[in-house]
Amino acid sequence: MIEVSKLHGETFWLNPHQIEYIERTPDTTLTMLSGKRIIVADSIKTIQERIVAYRRLIGAFKNEE
Repeated sequence: MIEVSKLHGETFWLNPHQIEYIERTPDTTLTMLSGKRIIVADSIKTIQERIVAYRRLIGAFKNEE
């Protein structure tokens, strides 16, 4: 799970494996596999860094090399 922040500052945890794609419209919008859209205060770069860190933590890259 990765931590993300809503626009008003509240944080919550999100399963990054459920993210289908990320857009900047101009806010960062996460579209989930379910079709639900979540607007967050974090930048796309921050979200990407958190996903990579999470995948390293769980050892996901071992199967991708």
